[in-house]
Amino acid sequence: MVVATGFVLIAFIVWFFWLKRATGVRAAETSGGYQEAMILVKGGYTPDTIIVRRGKPVRLNFRREETASCSDKVIFSEFQKSAELPTGETVAVEFLPTESGEFNFACPMGMFRGRLVVE
Repeated sequence: MVVATGFVLIAFIVWFFWLKRATGVRAAETSGGYQEAMILVKGGYTPDTIIVRRGKPVRLNFRREETASCSDKVIFSEFQKSAELPTGETVAVEFLPTESGEFNFACPMGMFRGRLVVE
């Protein structure tokens, strides 16, 4: 019984941390033509999945509400973009997604991870 419970807990942990997919938040379209979303940086990225449309400029506003050294920068490696995130300030990251797909963003250590879904 103990072994069976252990396997169930291990399966749950694997699903929760590696296999579970968030549905995502669609970026709002602004009057300036941008697709814009606010992302709170506090123990991770909230929301951690942003949905945008291909071919329209994107502006992601990051607001860091913590002092952990890992969260002081965000990196979008597929778009060759990164930004320093000072505590208590909102920093915009702008780019133009030209291809559909899923693109990851993360802190330098990879502990905070997010996903950009381009449709």
